[in-house]
Amino acid sequence: MNDIITYRLQRRPSKNGFTLGEVSKFMGTGVPGPRKWYTGEDQIREVAGQPVSAWKVKGATAIPAGRYRVIITPSPRFKRLLPRLVGVEGFDGILIHPGNDAEDTDGCILPGMQHDERNVWQSRIAFNEWNDEITASLLAGDQVWLEVVNP
Repeated sequence: MNDIITYRLQRRPSKNGFTLGEVSKFMGTGVPGPRKWYTGEDQIREVAGQPVSAWKVKGATAIPAGRYRVIITPSPRFKRLLPRLVGVEGFDGILIHPGNDAEDTDGCILPGMQHDERNVWQSRIAFNEWNDEITASLLAGDQVWLEVVNP
C-alpha cells in the first residue's frame, strides 16, 4: 500500500512521576480520530531549547516530544518482537510494551485500556491491539509514525 500511518500520543501534565496520555490514529482527513488507547510514561522533564543531556534523568524521563518512525524489532529483554521508536534523541531502545506504572518503564510507552492517576490498566489488551495494527500496516508496506505531543 505504501501509506503513511500516523498515531498521535497527546500527553497530559505529569503527576507523581507519571505521565498519562491518549493515543488516536489520524484519519484520511489529517485529523486525529477518537481515542484508541491510554498510555503511561515516565515524567516529562523536557526543557525547550535545552539538549536532552541537560534534563534527562536515566530511567525516569519521558522521551522528547516529536515525530518518530515505528518499526518492529526483536527485544532481548522481552524475548519477542516489539514496536520500537527510531531516532529518539538521547534515548536508546524505546519500545511500546505492556506495563502499568512508572516502575514498568525506562522511557518506553505503556498502552492501556483504562487508567487512574498513576497507572494504566488492561495493558496487555491495549498492547495486543496496537501491536497488531502496527504489524499489519508494516507487513502491508506502510510506514508507521508516532507523533508525541506535550501538554
